Amino acid sequence: MTLTQSHAYISPEEYLELEKNSPIKYEYIQGQIYAMAGASDAHVTITTNLVALLRNHIRGTGCRLYVTDMKARIETLDIFYYPDMMVTCDPRDTKFEYFKCYPSLIIEVLSPATEAFDRGDKFIDYQELETLKEYVLVSQNRQRVDRFSLNNQGRWELYSYRGNQQLELTSVNFKCLLTDIYEDVNFLR
Repeated sequence: MTLTQSHAYISPEEYLELEKNSPIKYEYIQGQIYAMAGASDAHVTITTNLVALLRNHIRGTGCRLYVTDMKARIETLDIFYYPDMMVTCDPRDTKFEYFKCYPSLIIEVLSPATEAFDRGDKFIDYQELETLKEYVLVSQNRQRVDRFSLNNQGRWELYSYRGNQQLELTSVNFKCLLTDIYEDVNFLR
């Protein structure tokens, strides 16, 4: 993610209008826009595998799965991010065409350029979403998934998965083997 040349403040309304016709996706952070970079083969393969697994699982539940092109709006912070995947089960989200405000699950596939941001400030920002129950970080360099889950005391707990372990996403009552997530992924170093 890189800051655009212009440093002038852009309103959320101007940003949303710009995004409708832009060939480039931008994330929006408090009046500044940041261009999104392309994805690697591993990133796209992992995302595709997860979409196939999750879409079939939530079909008929009233939940919706969104991938890469749908923004998550964090209104309290004046931010729009493009998560790799998010699931919303909240009927309030049906009224928003270009963004969602009430996801219960957000998944980011990590890249070397974004990993620190995804683990740090972006996660802190996502915690402002009142409905978010799980935040999942998927490595594209090795078979590892970190799942942050909001407990009953309002604290985020980390669960790490490696190798052939089974990932559990409690927010959508879903389980799968890591080997299914990483099917056809070539780890390049």
